[in-house]
Amino acid sequence: MQFHVTYERPEDDGPKSGPVKVGWLLTDRKAGIVFEPPERVRSADLNRAHAKSASRCPAVINMESRYFVIKCPFDLNLGLVRDKEGRPALKNLSSDASPIRAKKLNQHLYVTAEKEWRYANRPTIQLALPYLFICDEPCYMTQVPAFMHYRDEQMPGTMFGGRFPINVWPRPLMWAFEWHDVQKPLKIARGEPLFYCLFETEPQDRSIQMVEAQHSEELDEYLDLISGAVNYVNQTFSLFKQAEERRPEKLLKTK
Repeated sequence: MQFHVTYERPEDDGPKSGPVKVGWLLTDRKAGIVFEPPERVRSADLNRAHAKSASRCPAVINMESRYFVIKCPFDLNLGLVRDKEGRPALKNLSSDASPIRAKKLNQHLYVTAEKEWRYANRPTIQLALPYLFICDEPCYMTQVPAFMHYRDEQMPGTMFGGRFPINVWPRPLMWAFEWHDVQKPLKIARGEPLFYCLFETEPQDRSIQMVEAQHSEELDEYLDLISGAVNYVNQTFSLFKQAEERRPEKLLKTK
């Protein structure tokens, strides 16, 4: 089932122009230096000498301008095991050689409850991230795999993302991964692309201006208002209208 959100405008308000300002910030600033800022996907290192080079194609440039990459904040070298009770669990295959302490890794990474998996034989793990995107205009964000970056060793599963309006429903991001081949380890090095964020504007031809945002009392109160809603209802999209009605006019404050 698909849900659509409409945004009403006064009759005398014509289509907006210019870039849409999107703010990003970290909800948890502890050790925030390991979480790199979002970067626009670019083909800067590709051949641009020839006039017909794909890296100079307006369609390619326009597409890349809407994608921002989120990089992996720390090294991951994981295996999937079963504990004494038969429950799925993660094992750090780097053991004592791992640069991240087990306590900190467990704060961010976990296996979801087996009964919540989309497929019975594909365990789902989630990596909690402090990235938050906000916007004061209609703007959808979609999480997608980093399909423009090549990996020498393919991952043993697939990422699945989601699409939601960041002006109405800003929330900290998760990286969700379905483990298809549980016999193979999941390896991602710090600094490797973890996923992309695609931003859709209204009208669609408007560009994205990414800025660092700052925390504010209004933003914190609004996040408290919508956070945890998934624990009470199955379809949080049905709450968008109520959230929009109670949203302050301005939430994005540039840092």
